[in-house]
Amino acid sequence: MRNSNPSPIALSCGEPSGIGPELAYKAWAALGHELPFFLIGDLRHLPNDTPVIEITDPSETRAACAHGLPVLRHEFTGAVTPGKPNPDHAQSVLDVIARGVDLVQSGAASALCTGPIHKQALYEGAGFDWPGHTEYLAALAGVDRVVMMLASPQLRVVPVTIHMPLAQVPLGLTPDVLEQTLRITRAALNRDFALPAPRIAVAGLNPHAGEGGAMGKEEIKIITPVLNKLRAEGFDIRGPLSADTMFHEKARAQYDVAIAMYHDQALIPIKTLDFDRGVNITLGLPFIRTSPDHGTALDIAGLGRANPTSTIEALQMAARMAATRTA
Repeated sequence: MRNSNPSPIALSCGEPSGIGPELAYKAWAALGHELPFFLIGDLRHLPNDTPVIEITDPSETRAACAHGLPVLRHEFTGAVTPGKPNPDHAQSVLDVIARGVDLVQSGAASALCTGPIHKQALYEGAGFDWPGHTEYLAALAGVDRVVMMLASPQLRVVPVTIHMPLAQVPLGLTPDVLEQTLRITRAALNRDFALPAPRIAVAGLNPHAGEGGAMGKEEIKIITPVLNKLRAEGFDIRGPLSADTMFHEKARAQYDVAIAMYHDQALIPIKTLDFDRGVNITLGLPFIRTSPDHGTALDIAGLGRANPTSTIEALQMAARMAATRTA
């Protein structure tokens, strides 16, 4: 039976000197009581005209969101200057994320949507020791391997290797990493996207998928053996395919997710097709996590010009995934 009254979604504030506070307000203004969510952060960081309802527990969200943006207070020390990250805020930014993880793991929130962070400020102010948000969440959850998916109404993509220099991709692309990525992706499409038999398209690493070994042998030595193994288990997999022919409209109709071998091979097509509506989803966590697919946009922070579309999409995606998971 579907849960008709699920827990609200937690939205972490992210970098307070960026566009995150403005996006939280604009998302509430667009969604209102239709999608209950609450912000974890400092009330002082929100735009001056934000109608705020301070809550002390996520259970108060549904009643509060009809009147203002529900905020679970998390105070930061020191002033915030739009466009200028303060390393002194770094630990508080990380503490907000950890608090959100605790709430979603306890069931007080049905999903976690994370505001964009500024990694350099975290490195300088808190000794941040992870390549990015995704890896930090995996550490908080005690998970060894997670997968990053970018999703929009037109395309879902998953890069096998993520935050590593291009020169290191052939070393990072191992049979084990590829197999785990495919298994985690398929399981998530089953559980959170209601796709019992997802169609998976897998790109090659090299031009023309290696062209029979003439342009590289990773397809022969690494990719094809893994795909054959999983096909024998019942996976619906096509590939390895030439990446330059995978993303036109007719090709996209043939699969539910595209697996790319490295960061830009995955992100360039989705950002070209649907820049504003892309959502970052972390697969393999014991909870649902989504995020807008953009950064802190320090250059426009505090100017009222931030586009909330990706944040709205991320909240809506989290809500759909939560409903599917609890069905």
